[in-house]
Amino acid sequence: MLFWILVAFLTAAVAAILLYPLLRGAKAAENTRAGEAAVYRDQLLELDRDLAGGLISAEEADYARAEIGRRLIAVSGVAPAGKSKPLRHHRVTEAFIVLLLPIIGLCLYMNTGRPELPSQPLQARLANPGNDIAVLVAKAERHLAQNPDDGKGWDVLAPIYFNTMRASDAETAYRNAIRLLGPSPARLDGLAETLMAIAEGVVTEDARKILEQSLSLEPNNPRARFYIALSLEQAGKSDEARGAFEELAKQSPADAPWLPLVNEHIAKNGGTAVAAQVPPAAQSAAPGGPTAEDVAAAETMSSGDRQQMIRTMVESLDAKLSADPNNFDGWMRLIRSYAVLNDKDRAADALKRGLAAFPAPGEEGKQLLALAKELGIAADGSVAREGKSE
Repeated sequence: MLFWILVAFLTAAVAAILLYPLLRGAKAAENTRAGEAAVYRDQLLELDRDLAGGLISAEEADYARAEIGRRLIAVSGVAPAGKSKPLRHHRVTEAFIVLLLPIIGLCLYMNTGRPELPSQPLQARLANPGNDIAVLVAKAERHLAQNPDDGKGWDVLAPIYFNTMRASDAETAYRNAIRLLGPSPARLDGLAETLMAIAEGVVTEDARKILEQSLSLEPNNPRARFYIALSLEQAGKSDEARGAFEELAKQSPADAPWLPLVNEHIAKNGGTAVAAQVPPAAQSAAPGGPTAEDVAAAETMSSGDRQQMIRTMVESLDAKLSADPNNFDGWMRLIRSYAVLNDKDRAADALKRGLAAFPAPGEEGKQLLALAKELGIAADGSVAREGKSE
């Protein structure tokens, strides 16, 4: 019942606020008309005095009296014969505000509102936050305000702050987690990314030191290695940056999600795409892969010679798959290798032949199609061409 009393009070208050300008305007208009009528009456009296004093003729007095009388009638609101006097106030607008607006609002609330729900103060919502991220964060913040030495709490909250664009809070949370729980690659990388976000993508000196600390804990950490290579690129050290990116590419798995981006930076710094290092297990699974001796020989080659060697090995794999197409891993490697070499036509052709050996309805065929979609190759094995005519 208290809720409806409050609603009625608020509705009346809103209606009064909306009606006030209309009522005030009508009253101001009445006061203006009364003042004008008094002025015209004074002019009539003044006209009579001028006529009595001989200042104007009778004809001029009649003319002036007729004009003043017309104006006096206009401001006095006297309606002409046969016509009704217009309404002085905005009756329709007032009726809408007083009656229709509350009724419309009540109908909308009854259709979309939830009047049966009990009130939920902050304490109750914090006790049962459900999937409400904002409430979960507020609960964690309240807990950490009372227990500032809870390292696990800071560790959980830090990435949430970062993902919700609260970079300054994320920095504080990461530093507290590192101070209380000790450094780890995940925490150090998160802090470095936060510092880069604050610096609008620039790998600052502080961020670089943190990344180097992360590498000391995990030398093969690809995220830290990528950002350190990026810092060299941003510093204008193209040769060093290219070497760092190439080293990362060579030591990355063939299906590493960061490999295309790494190859983009290699090309940006004047290099050519580098094929990923293939583990021994993959070599035995797919014919035509590079051996350990091939990889060692590639280390001493120039970038052009290395690219030619990679192409030769890919073509060898292509030939062996043509002779023995029943090798799913081989088709996956061949399609991806042609894409890395930026030879989309051959990648499309390899997709067609791979689907012939492993049809699309099967599990292997679905994986081939998923790879093709990732590489920008249509399901029928075609690639989009711009500015070419057949």
